Amino acid sequence: MALFPTSMPRALAAAAAAAVVLGVSGCAQQLSVENADVPEWKATAMPSVSGIVAEDAGKILNARPVDHTENVPAGKYTLTLVCEGGGKAFLAVRSGGKELVDLGAACYGTRETAKITITETGPLELSASSVDAPTLYAYQLVQSG
Repeated sequence: MALFPTSMPRALAAAAAAAVVLGVSGCAQQLSVENADVPEWKATAMPSVSGIVAEDAGKILNARPVDHTENVPAGKYTLTLVCEGGGKAFLAVRSGGKELVDLGAACYGTRETAKITITETGPLELSASSVDAPTLYAYQLVQSG
């Protein structure tokens, strides 16, 4: 007497084949960072809001940070970071030599936010980085009122 019906090996083979097809199609749908249209990606990844005082978007193709400096008035702000491509991206924000925040986001399109207060008008240093390059990143600093 057989332990499994004769159709069982065929059913297992069909299930394994389906898993391989799904796995391959899942990989094929991943975003190619090197060939991505950054403005098009940003338009869908980052909310469109008013009151933006600093923003940037681009590609991190290696482990070197992408630095940006913006003159920002004192006040309360919401900082939003989003990335795509796998792994994690970070955004370090400094004012007057002091770190205000080091925000991290998982690079699967999830937006992360932080509230920050800038006590003095002046240059704000923003540094986007990722050890999981290549990644796409976008951030915006918006007045909170």
